Amino acid sequence: MKLHAAIAGIETDVEIRREADRLHARVGDVEYQLNARQTGPGSYLLISDGHVFDCRVEGSTESGAPLAVFVGTRSFEVTLADPKRLRGSQDPSAHDDGAARIVAPMPGKIVRVLAEVGAQIEAGAGVVVVEAMKMQNEMKSPKAGTVSAVNVEVGATVNGGDVLVVIE
Repeated sequence: MKLHAAIAGIETDVEIRREADRLHARVGDVEYQLNARQTGPGSYLLISDGHVFDCRVEGSTESGAPLAVFVGTRSFEVTLADPKRLRGSQDPSAHDDGAARIVAPMPGKIVRVLAEVGAQIEAGAGVVVVEAMKMQNEMKSPKAGTVSAVNVEVGATVNGGDVLVVIE
């Protein structure tokens, strides 16, 4: 999983791969190998090179708000963003009319339409699935609201940048 992270004004790319209890993480140009164990909801023990870190995460990545991450007695404010989600949906504040437009990240084919006009949806809810390069990408709503337009149907071919769904 590739993410973009912002911590204390520093922005970097993060790549995480999980194999059972083992995590392989790359933060910028530095690689880490950790043993990870969930000890409760939002609580984890991370073990790296014989050092044990008691970690707690509060918040949700779905809201777009920063997460509160506690490592021992230290706390950090971390914002995570999925680059695929950023490509596939615009920030609602980027439009003068307050509408969020979900756009195709690249040319592809519509394999599923998950929302219909008039539906009330939550932030992070899937609205359409686009298949491109033999991979399916679920495009998600960046905000809660009402679906005001669905510009595609199953089987339709789309170009990168085409507006697929509008949410107000």
